[in-house]
Amino acid sequence: MIDVTAFKSFDGVGMEAVESLFDALNDIAYFVKDREGRYLSINLTMVRRCGVRHKKDVIGKTALELFPRVLAETYLAQDRKVIDKGAPIDKHLELHIYPGRSRGWCITKKVPLYGKDGEVIGLIGTSQDLGLLDDLHPAYRQIAHIAQTISENYHENLSLQALAQEAGLSLSRVERLFQKVFQHSPRQLLLQCRLTAAMDLIERKPDARIADIAYECGYTDHSAFSRQFKSYVGMSPTQYAVHVRNGVDATNA
Repeated sequence: MIDVTAFKSFDGVGMEAVESLFDALNDIAYFVKDREGRYLSINLTMVRRCGVRHKKDVIGKTALELFPRVLAETYLAQDRKVIDKGAPIDKHLELHIYPGRSRGWCITKKVPLYGKDGEVIGLIGTSQDLGLLDDLHPAYRQIAHIAQTISENYHENLSLQALAQEAGLSLSRVERLFQKVFQHSPRQLLLQCRLTAAMDLIERKPDARIADIAYECGYTDHSAFSRQFKSYVGMSPTQYAVHVRNGVDATNA
């Protein structure tokens, strides 16, 4: 539990000290929001994600005022879960659209902030960019082949248990090593590869059947694919295809 009163008065310096710490981290966006989803505190990486120049351009605004609507609604749904239910979100893989419409994947964490009366009055969170694979990490060699197999063969019916056995490791060991090296799980890497490929296919072939797109990306159940796509992209694959065909920036719908 994070007490917002103690957080504000920590060492007499308040949120500014925390902001300055996170300002030095270029791959992690940091934010604090109130119950209405308004930003109270952010770092410079969050400023860049919003495509603005100064923190003052973000503070006091909500996600709906700063991000493409379909993504903002996904972020707000997360916020409501954290604030209304006091349920933290940890290591959540999600898509982010950067200024200029380039796509990126992030691992997001959000936890509730509590006031003096024990009620949730907001949240604090971080969102870390998933960059290139860290092949310099000392544990990388143990799972390099697994990561490469997932990245190159995401369209197949992969068994993570079988990949772990081939590497002479238990699945739990593989998952721990993935977290150390990549900051996300092998399942999340597989999901990231499949959904990225699906978006690319829809953009190249917007008239293709969604079931065919799903199958080409490794899904045997196109309904499950559609649910997963909407959960992480913010709209269904059918809606995404419509916007691509119409020449509209799908993320601004």
